[in-house]
Amino acid sequence: MKISVDGLIVYFPYDYIYPEQYAYMCELKKSLDAKGHCLLEMPSGTGKTTTLLSLVVAYMLEHPHDVRKLVYCSRTVPEIEKVMEELKKLLLYYEKQDGQYPSLTGLVLSSRKNLCIHPQISTEREGKIVDGKCHGLTASYVRERYNYDDTTPICQYYEGFSLDGKENTIPHGVYSLDDLKEYGRARSWCPYFLSRFAINYANIVVYSYHYLLDPKIADVVSKELARESVIIFDEAHNIDNVCIDSMSVKIHKRTIEKATANITLLEKTVAEMREDDHKRLQEEYQRLVDGLRDASVARDTDHFISFLKRFVEYIKTRLRVQHVVQESPVGFLKDVQSKVCIERKPLRFCAERLASLLRTLEISDMTDFSPIILITHLATLVSTYTKGFTIIVEPFDDKTPTVSNPILHFSCLDSSIAIKPVFDRFQTVVITSGTLSPLDMYPKILNFHPVVMSSFTMTLARPCLLPMIVSKGNDQVAISSKYETREDNAVIRNYGQLLVEVKYRLHNLL
Repeated sequence: MKISVDGLIVYFPYDYIYPEQYAYMCELKKSLDAKGHCLLEMPSGTGKTTTLLSLVVAYMLEHPHDVRKLVYCSRTVPEIEKVMEELKKLLLYYEKQDGQYPSLTGLVLSSRKNLCIHPQISTEREGKIVDGKCHGLTASYVRERYNYDDTTPICQYYEGFSLDGKENTIPHGVYSLDDLKEYGRARSWCPYFLSRFAINYANIVVYSYHYLLDPKIADVVSKELARESVIIFDEAHNIDNVCIDSMSVKIHKRTIEKATANITLLEKTVAEMREDDHKRLQEEYQRLVDGLRDASVARDTDHFISFLKRFVEYIKTRLRVQHVVQESPVGFLKDVQSKVCIERKPLRFCAERLASLLRTLEISDMTDFSPIILITHLATLVSTYTKGFTIIVEPFDDKTPTVSNPILHFSCLDSSIAIKPVFDRFQTVVITSGTLSPLDMYPKILNFHPVVMSSFTMTLARPCLLPMIVSKGNDQVAISSKYETREDNAVIRNYGQLLVEVKYRLHNLL
């Protein structure tokens, strides 16, 4: 059906629209007209996804210079796939009504694990392993080595995309995970790197929160997005927790042990490379000096590895506690300087320096070095942010309170730190969910000023709700809708039995 929302013709791919859906569209359009942020609450099951897509797509087609891109952020892969299904239905409805498919491209971006089509790597189940093996086949130095040694393994799909993919644009349409894989297989292109490249010109992009909220990922993936973009955070009732988690780091005793092993391996690799190629290391030093524009920060490789050793040893000593210790980042930095003579400035560039060194040493599998990379992320965060964070060292893990297992938490206390760049960069950010009440809390904890803030109730033709709380099934196993228990056969069986019994009793009553 076609409906007019404050003068804007909106294509809605269903025969009936709920009153709250129309009201939702009106408030959303006010926010787009004002080029400001909004906070909208509408109950789950009322067609929020379709409502959002219908209004924003119609606005994008009517005002292409005011809204150039729609970025739809959701939490899980099933939710992302649901969005893609609704988007396909909407654009097919446009084709049915207008006689031609709209000139829009919508696609999904997910992890390598969900998009890889390499025969061997795609069989791996753990994301970090897939990332590491993919890097080992697609790194620039691996491909250069292949030019003079054809026994070096490379990825044929990445090579195919590098050869032809960047010179072509994918046809208009909606591409889910399976569609991207099928498209990639047909052309021998890597779906992951195709999607990474295509989000720059796609009109509609659907991906996870972390591609915008985690600064480590956002700087790589989302840095080219235009300011005239509409950002939608769906199911955003826990967005503050996502922001806090993206800026927090947790260091275990086991992490320190593995990081120490990483440093030993780095020393060995550097020694071997020094024998083979001294010039390559010198070039890396110069790149760092040019990149940082501060020669005083630059250190040669031996000094940097020694620097990492001292910092890791310092954290190891901080984990030797018998009771909980809390400290501010400023206090932590002062203690680091006084005990191991490490200043704040080199800590800030620690993660960048390690990444540069790993590239120079041609480390193909980054998975093995994740502990030391985590340590450098801690160093960069603690030296960058002095407010809104705290450091807590606990002698025991919550799961094993009687076994010594010290943990250092670098915890973000202010969720607005992670999302502030998003609010500052894009003209319209939509925070929406079925459970946002009380609404006035979110502008405070996220530190933004919405131009529209509304809550909608579900329209019911008659009183047809009878709440029932069931905590256990017939076999006395606890029933829960938590994500962790969704695959539990006992929970699934009890839900099924409950539905069958309710249906049986209602049938008898009718």
